Amino acid sequence: MRRFLIVKSYTPQVNVMLLILRVVVSGLMLTHGWPKLMKLINGDFQFADPYGMGEATSLALATFAEFFCSILIIIGLGTRLATVPLLITMLTALLMVHGDEPFWHHPNIIMYILAYAVMSGMGSGKYSLDYKWFK
Repeated sequence: MRRFLIVKSYTPQVNVMLLILRVVVSGLMLTHGWPKLMKLINGDFQFADPYGMGEATSLALATFAEFFCSILIIIGLGTRLATVPLLITMLTALLMVHGDEPFWHHPNIIMYILAYAVMSGMGSGKYSLDYKWFK
């Protein structure tokens, strides 16, 4: 578990780029998570149910990933672990929810998958709570 929290030492340029990547990508993801959070709060549970868990459960899991995990990534807390629910959510959206459509119709989903894969592999960088607490 600890190795997921350890932050590797990178050049200053790489650290700045990781900060920018985390804040921009997860900030954009918040624009998808916020409406889902509002749906949950308002009791509107109509949502895709690709795994047969129920619409409310699917909506809650997507909200957790897109809203709460995005906030964790922005502040750089548990970045590698926080990317896992987002990767699962984006892969589900691409392969199951939009699986009957060509990949090139959903470039944003593919870019999110690539960005979160990079963050999962590289971690949060120096400008993060991970670095401050687990260096």
